[in-house]
Amino acid sequence: MARFNTRTTRPRVASPVKTTGRTAPTHQGGRGHLRDNRSELFLLAVANFVSQQTFYEDGEQRDERFAELVRVLAVGDPEWTAGLLHWLRRDGRMRTASIVGAAEYVKARLDAGAEDGPSNRQVVDSVLLRADEPGELLGYWTSRYGRAVPKPVKRGIADAVRRLYNGRSLLKYDTASKGYRFGDILNLVHASPDPQKPWQGELFRYALDRRHHPETAVVPVSDRVLNAHRALMELPTGERRAVVESADGADRLAAAGMTWEALAGWLQGPMDATAWEAVIPSMGAMALIRNLRNFDEAGVSDEVAARVAERICDPAAVAASQQFPFRYLAAYQHAPSLRWAHPLEQALGHALDNVPALPGRTLVLVDRSGSMWSPLSDRSQLNRADAAAIFGTALALRAADADLVQFGTNSAPVAYRRSESVLKVLERFGNLGGTNTAEAVRRHYRGHDRVLIVTDEQASFSYAADATAAVPATVPVYTWNLAGYRVGHAPSGDGMRHTFGGLSDAAFRMVPLLEAGRDADWPWIR
Repeated sequence: MARFNTRTTRPRVASPVKTTGRTAPTHQGGRGHLRDNRSELFLLAVANFVSQQTFYEDGEQRDERFAELVRVLAVGDPEWTAGLLHWLRRDGRMRTASIVGAAEYVKARLDAGAEDGPSNRQVVDSVLLRADEPGELLGYWTSRYGRAVPKPVKRGIADAVRRLYNGRSLLKYDTASKGYRFGDILNLVHASPDPQKPWQGELFRYALDRRHHPETAVVPVSDRVLNAHRALMELPTGERRAVVESADGADRLAAAGMTWEALAGWLQGPMDATAWEAVIPSMGAMALIRNLRNFDEAGVSDEVAARVAERICDPAAVAASQQFPFRYLAAYQHAPSLRWAHPLEQALGHALDNVPALPGRTLVLVDRSGSMWSPLSDRSQLNRADAAAIFGTALALRAADADLVQFGTNSAPVAYRRSESVLKVLERFGNLGGTNTAEAVRRHYRGHDRVLIVTDEQASFSYAADATAAVPATVPVYTWNLAGYRVGHAPSGDGMRHTFGGLSDAAFRMVPLLEAGRDADWPWIR
């Protein structure tokens, strides 16, 4: 009789987020599973907006846990940690966490006298992708470690400055509200111009003069954007309205690097439909999405609104914006006009391109317990409960046959039709109290081919230590952790139990790999 060579035999696979075999209490007092340092840092990094309070951790506790993990791994495992930080800023889309992580990486390695692995300079440069970020890193370093900035930090910032500084970025980010202006940064890091950019020397001199001698600063003749901007700024207030009303007004604003925020101050008057219609052509996709309600209130024309709708749901624009899927839910909730509903639904679909179409029968469990309802950040009304519902619903809609269930203290199926949009199905989710994951699994698992649980993993004290125990060991269970807390609700990393995390759809790439019998590695290791 065959014991191993059967139709149901699956290869044993491994995934990178691993538990250690040790247990510890969850924040709710239940018995949970500890992860190794790499796994704990990864799950925290992909969910950490920095200085933001979560339901169970205040901002200071969370930031210190993050910094301590980076410091330990920067010395003990520098190659892996540098890879994480580089990926985190790019594919992971976590800007502040990667900047903080780079600073702590350098500090730990300097303190330890470590010389192996990627250079400190390279790590700093790798996380700076926008022209305001050199100032962000300096602000973090000096507020935490004082005004003495070590050479590797200066050199890494100087490398980034050469890549990022140009006339348009100076207009957008070199503002009086910043503690470190472009001129301050150039003074501190002594960045020399890029030899491949002959215009950059003049730009650097202008940035220095603009900071220290603004009354005599001379705009570089070679920079068309800065000169166009100066020409607009020198117009008398009474003549500025005529610019936005002219046939070439949109082109003039774009050529001058005029953002919508700057336009409002420049006009010294209301942002009416004419003003919006002049600046809309030069606005980025996410700036458009954040201002949909303003467009409605100003009364922009249907023709212009149609062009906006076309841009915000363009697949290439969605991919280039690298925004988290929940941003489209925020826009949908904030801009109730029906003319935006369909393009936002399409944009959300493009932002969920990595969600796989799973074969067979799938059980999707979405955590709607009280701890999931804290805001993702202090600048957002969105929460992890709604982020979880977005991902869970997308999985169910794309799967061949899925049961979609919400759970908390109790649990209940969520009805949906295959042709419905994610945004409409979201309206059927509620707030379900505690976190009885184990009971939800036990109650709703009915011979499914796999189980996916989108959760913060913080089960209560009265519930089972392994939330997935009711699922046979031969059936894969995927936990998607949206919060990055220290203790997990089940073992993971080997066999049929796997954990991944983050706020984008990229983590779903692991599922088809594992089901094809291939081990999954960290996303920056190909």
